Amino acid sequence: MYRQGDVLIVPLARSAVPETAVHAASEPRDARGRLVLALGEVTGHAHAVPSPGRLIRETSAFGPMLLHLPEGGRVVHEEHAAITLPKGWYRVVRQREYVPGSVRIVAD
Repeated sequence: MYRQGDVLIVPLARSAVPETAVHAASEPRDARGRLVLALGEVTGHAHAVPSPGRLIRETSAFGPMLLHLPEGGRVVHEEHAAITLPKGWYRVVRQREYVPGSVRIVAD
């Protein structure tokens, strides 16, 4: 497992990746050509992957994502050290917090 700030990146065996995700449309890259895993609502900084790959959003309340890096890659952020990831599939999970009456994504 890998963590960068409020983003958790969990390696997945290929057999754990749903076939519907393998063939699903990818999230678009941002204006800088990156796959954005999480955008800081306060700072505007992003946890992002500039490497070749695909980011697939799963349908659920908090939108976990699947990241496919066929050649490996790096996760970068303006305030954290870069993380190098080997090639493969990953589940990307945003940290959540409980506030009375609800659960929400942590604001960065």
